[in-house]
Amino acid sequence: MQGVSRWAVWSSACAPLVLVGGWVVAAMLQPPGYDPRTQTISSLAAYGSADRWLMTAAIFVTGVCHIVTALGLRAAAASGRVVLAVGGVASILVALFPEPDSGASLRHTAATSVGIAALAAWPVLAADRAPRAPWALRPALSVVVSVLMLAAAVWFLVALLRHADIGLAERVLTTGQTLWPLVVVVSCLGRAARDPAGPS
Repeated sequence: MQGVSRWAVWSSACAPLVLVGGWVVAAMLQPPGYDPRTQTISSLAAYGSADRWLMTAAIFVTGVCHIVTALGLRAAAASGRVVLAVGGVASILVALFPEPDSGASLRHTAATSVGIAALAAWPVLAADRAPRAPWALRPALSVVVSVLMLAAAVWFLVALLRHADIGLAERVLTTGQTLWPLVVVVSCLGRAARDPAGPS
């Protein structure tokens, strides 16, 4: 396939399924009172949460998926692929450094911040200026996507500061960031289908 490895197709598809499925199931396992609108995804993997291993595993696997996708997404610019992989590593660190029972964890906060920043920046850094580039890698759209992800990150930050709808903002942000690699891969497959003679 032109510009994307087969295993990157699977990894990009698995990432949103694993992350969203993880937080949906993990939320169902929490005691009464857990509110996904106001409580974060990380709280599902925090020390003291019910069945925390489930959300921890989901975050870890999502990070691995991002790294695998970065390795196989040859159509994207190298700088974007590197930053996508950085986002994957940051996700793994988020899983390895869970939130404590109370208070904050500097390592968890740092890993989360790096991950959000990397996954917001990679679309514009991955842009391909070639005339026949896959549509999801075209510069104008890549800029729009990165700006939208940055806006969602700002919303999440404001929600944190105001202690309102934190979970909703985080879920919108992470869903968008986890889905975009799949969108890029699908656009590469579409380009390959229209131009089967291209390089594999």
